[in-house]
Amino acid sequence: MFQKILIANRGEIACRVITTAARMGIKTVAIYSDADVRAKHVAMADEAVRIGPAAVAESYLQGQKIIEAALRTGAQAIHPGYGFLSENPDFVEAVEAAGLVFIGPPASAIRTMGLKDAAKALMADAGVPVVPGYHGENQDPQFLAEEASKIGYPVLIKARAGGGGKGMRLVEQPAHFMEALAGARREGQASFGDPTCLIEKYITHPRHIEIQVFGDGHGNVIHLFERDCSLQRRHQKVIEEAPAPGMPAAVREAMGRAAVEAATAIGYTGAGTVEFIVDGSGPLRGDGFWFMEMNTRLQVEHPVSEAITGLDFVELQLRVAAGEPLPVRQDDLAINGWAFEARVYAEDVPKGFLPATGELRHLHFPAATAFEVGSVRIDSGVRQGDEISPWYDPMIAKVIVHGPTRSAALNMLSSALEGCRIVGSVTNVEFLAALSRHEGFRRGEVETGLIARDMAELMPASEPSLDVLALAALGGLNLLRAEQGSDPWDSLVGWRHWSDARQFVHLEGGDRCIEAQVTSLGQGRFTVSVMGETAMLNVMVLGGPAVRVETDGHQFNADIVRETDRVSVFVSGRSFSFGLADALTDVDEGQAAGDTITAPMPGLVRAVYGRPGASVTKGEALLVLEAMKMEHTLFAPRDGVVSEVLAAEGDQVTNGTLLLALEPQDE
Repeated sequence: MFQKILIANRGEIACRVITTAARMGIKTVAIYSDADVRAKHVAMADEAVRIGPAAVAESYLQGQKIIEAALRTGAQAIHPGYGFLSENPDFVEAVEAAGLVFIGPPASAIRTMGLKDAAKALMADAGVPVVPGYHGENQDPQFLAEEASKIGYPVLIKARAGGGGKGMRLVEQPAHFMEALAGARREGQASFGDPTCLIEKYITHPRHIEIQVFGDGHGNVIHLFERDCSLQRRHQKVIEEAPAPGMPAAVREAMGRAAVEAATAIGYTGAGTVEFIVDGSGPLRGDGFWFMEMNTRLQVEHPVSEAITGLDFVELQLRVAAGEPLPVRQDDLAINGWAFEARVYAEDVPKGFLPATGELRHLHFPAATAFEVGSVRIDSGVRQGDEISPWYDPMIAKVIVHGPTRSAALNMLSSALEGCRIVGSVTNVEFLAALSRHEGFRRGEVETGLIARDMAELMPASEPSLDVLALAALGGLNLLRAEQGSDPWDSLVGWRHWSDARQFVHLEGGDRCIEAQVTSLGQGRFTVSVMGETAMLNVMVLGGPAVRVETDGHQFNADIVRETDRVSVFVSGRSFSFGLADALTDVDEGQAAGDTITAPMPGLVRAVYGRPGASVTKGEALLVLEAMKMEHTLFAPRDGVVSEVLAAEGDQVTNGTLLLALEPQDE
């Protein structure tokens, strides 16, 4: 077994590998960019080596620098994690040429499966069912459009070197094919250095089910059952589960056998995932699944398979890479219970899941637990005070639960998500919690189109209740300070001898500034008047930001996090954040709403469609911004005429940069 390994990655997966290595007594070396000097994975490792500036191309993709760091620190092997260089066969060969061990499959297997067209041809030869489509070399746009017509719409355009939803476009009508192809090619080039695309038939009620496989250097290949990853947005996974709901034993056996055959055909070793697209229009069938791609690395969602098998996949990777045989055989494996993983991201769901940035000023997750009836596990690469930067994937954490049944595990997932407290960036936590409660999902009716179809249902009303506004006012006035002790009436803050104390606070929420009047009645009792309504609250402090509140004969728990200029309220699985306005500051009423388009995040301007003097309609695409390797289209906020275009293709812009302006509307 290795004595020291280097992890050629960052964030959550680096922390995950370090945790298992430490348990096995293996020393670890982290690498870091200038943006990650104080990152969690750097602090967890025994040693760390600077690899370059913040930009991925100058740091985490610098294979030779990573190899030199491993040699300099005496590491014997390199674990690639996922993403970055994990599926780069040239990097694997360079690692091995340097006398190091690559903790993953051989370069030949990665190279074979790295190009979707070649992989599908190989799978077809091996007898694995594949989706109908065009996987050839001819990339003439007109030719590809003709092939799409032959296949029949809807079709899916996929960058052949793609992954994680990048370089993928669903096209439902011929008129949209050329625009979608151009976008897929741009993303393929930007993310993988390869604009080549393939065209496939789009299954109208698809489920995304993948099989976890493991191979060793002794000729053993096994599968560790399936994961259902059908809950997706923009072709990226949101919630994964294992096993797949509604999976008959015969179909599981057929898919597992096909996955093992696929891995065996390429001489696979280590952890891998064979992904299938499955017809979800009815009960799962043995002839209703098709090979989609193989990910030649550890998957983000591997913890759900760990939960139902009781195995540590990183440990298996290390043992296989060290030359040991797999410690289990297929007949040793059985499914135990049900597991879910929800990916918590810094992203703005109402704005189309736009990646977000910010300092994590308050970060609290439910405590990791292991009960007789189930468990909660949090995998995270960040800590309170860390920055979610525009340079890397905006994942904050993975919330993983394991229960005896699907229903029990889903209840645990909902509860765990409702217990997350994150301040400093918008997140998708409320969306994930709503998804975990979705009636169709709870019944096991999963397919890749569920989120897009039921988005309105999954977006809770954003208007805060009177109780929320009242709690925000109390927090904004610091009437719930921790130093008051366990009982607020033990403090004389706000007390007046001759009358009840009244205080005022201005809360900024959305585009409104709300004045609240708070009257302290003593012994933790307050009346709060907001927008003509009055609430009476009896507040019992529980410790930290948590309080117990009674109002109108109803008691409930809430968390109130007060910052210098903001106050956040967490209640009933919802979160609300308000700015604390200075009542003496004039509000600028002169800024016209809907007259401009600004950059919603830092990024690169990829395309500019708007031209000065052009008439546009509301919802018309005007610019394309690339951020975090994904393209985001910016649309006209209203009908009007473009007065000024302030950005050009290739411009690097920061958050809030003015990109385009419309002529002012007539009064």
